[in-house]
Amino acid sequence: MKFGTIATEGAEGAILAHATFAGEKRLRKAHRLTAGDVEDLLRAGVREVIAAVLDPGDLNEDAAAARVAAALVSDHVEGRPPSTGRVNLHATEAGIFVVDRSIVDAINRVDPAITLATLEPYAAVEAGQMVATVKIIPFAVQEGLLARAEAIAGEGSAFSVRPFVPRSIGLIQTVLPSIKASVLDKTARITEARLARSVSRVTGELRPVHEVEAVAEAIRKQARSNDVVLVFGASAVSDENDVVPAAIRKAGGEVTRVGMPVDPGNLLVMGSLDGKPVMGVPGCARSPKLNGFDWVLDRLIAGIEVSPDDIGAMGVGGLLMEIPTRPQPREERATRAPAKVWAILLAAGQSRRMGPQNKLLAEFEGKPLVRRMAERLLASGAAGTLVVLGHEREALSNALSGLEARTVYNTDFATGLASSLKTGIRALPPSADAALVALADMPGLTTADIDRLVAAFSASGGRSIIRATHNGKRGNPVILPRALFPEVEKLEGDTGARQIVESAVDVVDVELGAAASLDVDTPDALRAAGGVLNPRAS
Repeated sequence: MKFGTIATEGAEGAILAHATFAGEKRLRKAHRLTAGDVEDLLRAGVREVIAAVLDPGDLNEDAAAARVAAALVSDHVEGRPPSTGRVNLHATEAGIFVVDRSIVDAINRVDPAITLATLEPYAAVEAGQMVATVKIIPFAVQEGLLARAEAIAGEGSAFSVRPFVPRSIGLIQTVLPSIKASVLDKTARITEARLARSVSRVTGELRPVHEVEAVAEAIRKQARSNDVVLVFGASAVSDENDVVPAAIRKAGGEVTRVGMPVDPGNLLVMGSLDGKPVMGVPGCARSPKLNGFDWVLDRLIAGIEVSPDDIGAMGVGGLLMEIPTRPQPREERATRAPAKVWAILLAAGQSRRMGPQNKLLAEFEGKPLVRRMAERLLASGAAGTLVVLGHEREALSNALSGLEARTVYNTDFATGLASSLKTGIRALPPSADAALVALADMPGLTTADIDRLVAAFSASGGRSIIRATHNGKRGNPVILPRALFPEVEKLEGDTGARQIVESAVDVVDVELGAAASLDVDTPDALRAAGGVLNPRAS
């Protein structure tokens, strides 16, 4: 593949590196130029374009990504259609994600042009969740490189999903005078909820006194009629001969491990009776928060054997969280404040396809579109609203008069969307945890839609990209966490946050319906959406 500046007259078949205008016609990045495109560019006075020219034996980015992904598809994992050189692979069943790091690493060593990213090993996944992504970096890849990647993928299963298999669970909670019945009842409810993700269920519960003989008899009874036995001790295990491990042995079972290098979850006991897992559950599992017990339980329910060595290997990454109820010494954690999501309304564009009129000044229900959008953002749960102006700055400022939204001016608005996005990000206060990036020409968006996106960001722990969708297809707005702000600075030309979103693994889609894809780029589209052009306003 050859990449660089080429003469337009000889560019038929080349792939554009950047979005380019041929008069009023916009040619997107990665568009393969036709003879008609070349004629349009020449008529518009565009004599050179930056583009990629494929050599014989090169495959374009989408075809290349599709081939690598096809070689990786495995049990309970399916690939989605390629787009911009990327294929995302998703779980078809809820279960545990297993991955062979050696195969993934080998594919990534073939050439930097071919990349494969996955979730961490043994992650619990839901049906439909993305587990891996193939991304082709350049516009095309040599056939020989693809063949090497396919051969490596064919050597074994790089990854798969082991589906959860519903299990019957025998629950035992030992009793001491100091433990309240309400605590035991709550533990039973939390355990049932914990099992819901695998459609497993507690078939019966026993509450023996916290003594070896009584607990051993309860274990025998539960093991006879259940797939897995869970034992919550009224007192924490402090030795391999303590009540719970001793009771497993007394029942005729085997104790394979006492303790695990995962915090919370250290005090787990692993054993078996008649080939069935018997677990002494750490006290932290009385809480619904993630702990080491979840890691072991989920694997067992998915039919994955968990050996003592497997548990011993969980230490790296095993420091999960601090629990405030633990005794000191512990680092105290401040209560996390709600995430502060600032809205950035991009309103600097030149509205080229609308002719001489500015679509953002068109009236919807008696209000200029830009004001209508700003009001909806201001009424939402966003921490603040910032409007980026450029083309016809004064007219738009007048349309926003009296609103509490901050405005900033993008002096480089003519270079495209990237400059407006960067202007908005730079103007955010240091307290902003994320930016909700909204386009000003999307009249279908409501305040409720914005609030749903903000709520999804908070639910993700303030770490995920949040993307609006319509029938599962990408749309707008998007929320970018602060950690991605430096990536915005790398954008150039007429491109927004799309490439950042599509390069990320941690993306949460929120279905908003048609509002996520409805924009008004042309007079016909504007009128169809209920807008009225006002030529005197531009």
